[in-house]
Amino acid sequence: MDVLSEALASMRTGAPNSVRTDGRAPWGLRLPATAGAGFHVVLHGTCWIYPTENATEPIALGPGDVIFVRDGSGHILVDHPDTPPQIPSPEQYTARPPVGALQIGGDGPATSLLCGNYHLDGQRPHPLLRQLPEVIHLPARHGRHPELAAAIQLLSAELDSPRIGSYGIVPALIDSLLLYILRAWVEEQPRSEAAGWAAALRDPAVAPALEAMHEDPSAGWTVQSLADRSGLSRAAFARKFTSMVGEPPLAYLTRWRLTTAARLLREEDLPVGTVATRTGYSSEFAFSKAFKREYGLAPGQYRRQARAAA
Repeated sequence: MDVLSEALASMRTGAPNSVRTDGRAPWGLRLPATAGAGFHVVLHGTCWIYPTENATEPIALGPGDVIFVRDGSGHILVDHPDTPPQIPSPEQYTARPPVGALQIGGDGPATSLLCGNYHLDGQRPHPLLRQLPEVIHLPARHGRHPELAAAIQLLSAELDSPRIGSYGIVPALIDSLLLYILRAWVEEQPRSEAAGWAAALRDPAVAPALEAMHEDPSAGWTVQSLADRSGLSRAAFARKFTSMVGEPPLAYLTRWRLTTAARLLREEDLPVGTVATRTGYSSEFAFSKAFKREYGLAPGQYRRQARAAA
């Protein structure tokens, strides 16, 4: 079971929005806050980013660089730190499947970016997302994160010269970028210094327990049965798990069961009783009580509201 993929899938509430931005100096963009997580990939050229509204020092970006903004906060992109940013008008955007297009600036050096956001449930973020830095910058360097670099090269080629199949290829690559970005971030954390989820996903004791809960949330897991998978004593496992994940094993199990239930209610046409069974609850009543305590709605109400908003 891939815990990272499952955790992200549980938060996804829709396909990502994306825009190909082509700017010629001088150009500057003031981008408002959005729901979910924002991202920028430099396809060609160079630019600077003020990654949050309160940032005073910009980050220089070059070809292949990636910026991930965890909470989709407002930020600024410019060709040079001295260029004043502007909010683009709706008239400047062009619908050009598979992504939108934005052309700005003058007649100077050109920069092309892929900009967008992933729709994630910000009201109940998975603890993995909460532990991420507010901004992740992954500079392009030879031999570093080859899969991420390859995905960016493929995206650039498809956007530069769309061909048969591009309409399906580009959204799939953009969707995959999120996993490549977070995998790169996890792998960049030195094992000797890694903490929290960056360490938990690679820890020989905690990772098997997380994988077990994600693979079969309906199982009657106990701290002892999870500790048996870790090779630690019950007490040592509970301490280590709580330190890395941020909550005790059975508290995380309850969270994951209800998160899985919410996803099933949004995406599947299963009876509520079946959802309860699949997520480890002995009765529909017990499940409905726990779900309402966490989400503020009965399961049926949650399903109706989630689908109406989709």
